[in-house]
Amino acid sequence: MKEKIAVLAITKNGIKISELIKKNIINAEIFVPYKLYNENSNIIWFKESTQKKLEDLFHSYDALICIFSLGAVIRLISKLLVDKKTDPAVLVIDDKATFVISTLSGHLGGANALSRYVSSFLNSLPVITTAADVNNTISVDLIGNELGWVIDNFENVTKISAYMVNEEKIALFQDVGERTWWDLNNLPSNVVMIKNMENIKEDSYKGGLIITDKIITDNAILAKSVIYRPKTLVIGIGIHWDTTKDDIVNGIKSIFSKNNLSFASIKSLSSIKKKIPVKGLNEFAKEFNIPLYLFEKEELERISVPNPSDTVRKFEGVASVSEASSILLSHGTLLIPKQKFPPNLTISVCRMNYQ
Repeated sequence: MKEKIAVLAITKNGIKISELIKKNIINAEIFVPYKLYNENSNIIWFKESTQKKLEDLFHSYDALICIFSLGAVIRLISKLLVDKKTDPAVLVIDDKATFVISTLSGHLGGANALSRYVSSFLNSLPVITTAADVNNTISVDLIGNELGWVIDNFENVTKISAYMVNEEKIALFQDVGERTWWDLNNLPSNVVMIKNMENIKEDSYKGGLIITDKIITDNAILAKSVIYRPKTLVIGIGIHWDTTKDDIVNGIKSIFSKNNLSFASIKSLSSIKKKIPVKGLNEFAKEFNIPLYLFEKEELERISVPNPSDTVRKFEGVASVSEASSILLSHGTLLIPKQKFPPNLTISVCRMNYQ
């Protein structure tokens, strides 16, 4: 569900519909022209024009539900459109709530899903027109979206989406990440699971879907595929009080470059809990929006590691920080053992096991 949802109603019937929406979506905010004012404290009454209010809401909300005619909405938003990655979801509902129309950003913006949900409690008919949905096939731009995956090369999405809905043969390669994004035992008939990424280059495949945390350098594969980055890598970090954000950035990028790993696949960071937080570590986590987990030394002491250190034990009270914390957090495989970046940084990398 979208975090910020605005409902724009301009009629008395529209107000009643908006109140039903608010009842079922608590975080929705209702906006109505002041000329229809009543004592309802759940409504934000506005005096500017509907066009001006809609423009403001379009730029400041994740989803916009308009309870008036589709034609009017199209005219009002037409000059505001940027692209499917940034435009909010827009829904249109008629004055009797007969239809809930997914109008803009059906996939990435979530308008299709929101339309289905709103129509379920309004007893309305959801109107969904995106080809992948009506053909009940894979939405190329949504694979892994709810799992936090990101797309490396969005420029190929439109082309591969067209192949998908036209039932052209598409290769699917996945070597890491969650397998729950689709029922992989019931793939669309035109999608073939492959074990060797090189097979994508075969002429029999019009395109490819690649789910991996590894860097791909083969231009022939890149040209005909969409690359998805699942969140699979947990970075364990051993630090001193003076370790800077740049130290951490340079260390991780060095390791990832040598091992052909994607920075976009970092799931989380782990380290030891210190009496005084390390500024550089917190700054790194905040800048790249990566969750940071800190463990007590007693928790780390219970973890068996391949490279325990007497020096680390002397200063931290435990024989391992980077390896132990990443293993503890990931419950996965130690992919890259402790790498030292003297004098104040060690880094280990674990891969989540989603099997």
